[in-house]
This record gives sequence, C-alpha cells and structure tokens, in this order.
Amino acid sequence: MNQTLRKPTSEDKPPRRTETKEVRRQQLINSTINSIAKHGIGGTTMSTVTDDAGLSLGIVNFHFESKQKLFEETLMHLAHEHHEHWLKEYRDAGLGAKDKLLAIVDAHFHPKICTRKKLAVWFAFYGEAGRRKTYRKLIEDIDAERFDISVELCTRLVEEGQYTGLPPRQIANILEAIYDGMWLDILTYPASYTRETAQAHLHGFLASTFPKHFDMPDY
Repeated sequence: MNQTLRKPTSEDKPPRRTETKEVRRQQLINSTINSIAKHGIGGTTMSTVTDDAGLSLGIVNFHFESKQKLFEETLMHLAHEHHEHWLKEYRDAGLGAKDKLLAIVDAHFHPKICTRKKLAVWFAFYGEAGRRKTYRKLIEDIDAERFDISVELCTRLVEEGQYTGLPPRQIANILEAIYDGMWLDILTYPASYTRETAQAHLHGFLASTFPKHFDMPDY
C-alpha cells in the first residue's frame, strides 16, 4: 500500500539536550524546595532530593557540583522568581507612585510567591547561621533594587501629599521588615493568618502613612 510521506514537524523532533538539561535542573531544584520544606536544610541530603524527584544520585551529581551548590541555586531560583514577579507588577501598574508601590506590596502575597512551602525554604536559609552571610550576598543586589525603587516611590508620595513625619527611606525600610514579619506569621500560624490578612494589614500601614493616597481597608 502506498503511503504519503508526511513532512516532519517541530512536534516530531526530539527535545534538544539543552532543554532536557534545564528540565532536569528545575526538577531537582523543585525537589530541593520540597525537601527543605519537609526536612529543613540540615535534614536535606542528595538522597532526599533524588527520592523526591524520582531520579538517580548520579543525575544530581551531574547537574550540580555539590549539595551546597544545589542549595545556592535553589535560593537563587526563589529570589529570581520573586524578583521577576514584583518587577513585572511594578512595570505593569499605572504611572502613579501610589499604584506602583501598591503593586510591589501586593506582589509579595501573590499565590505563586507566597506559599508556605516556599516561605519555609526562605526562612530555612535565613536561619542557617554558618552560611547566612553567603546566602545574603547572593541576593543582596536583588533586594537593593527593590529597596531603591521603594524609596523613590515613597519620596514621590511624600512630595505629592506634602506629608511630614517618617522620611521615605525609613518608610521603605519598615516595608521590607513588614514583608519578612508577615511571611513569618503566615508560615507560623497557618490556621489564622492568611495572605489576605497580611495584605490588609499592609494596606492599613500605607493608609496610615499616606492617608491622602490610600484608603484604610475594612477589617
């Protein structure tokens, strides 16, 4: 029987090696997040990661030089995911300083970013006394960018509303501290403290600080 030969399409082509490599690396990073959230950094081993991923130990050794390198790349994955999300929300917001600052604030509590599993991993890294300085060094530029943007937005709001009181840099510092504190409450009190609760509290802080720009939320 004669058969018409079909021209191969892109769907027929096998995945490129680079794509497979990136898929495997992401799979291992996701399993590292799962393991740290479950066992902590101290209890996470190459075996707990590979067991979660369903991969061999040789695969993780091929993609990462050491467990420490795997940890660092996991932290950078979370940091870049957070950075890309709030930066996109900031850029997509209106031109006003109010909308842009609110976009950064709300991005911290988006369901993609603010999950208890990911929060557990963040605080596991924060609590790693022996390597805290190393971990902070990895993400300090990302944090500094957000802080500088927040200072600039707070400065614009102070000028627009002719507010007196806390200087813009101090307000931005307080916002950074509140993000961490509310993330910790969400992680620690899952039955009573939600993303929505945290958002409402932060909106209340903004309304108290910039009453001409923000409305007090209904509690």
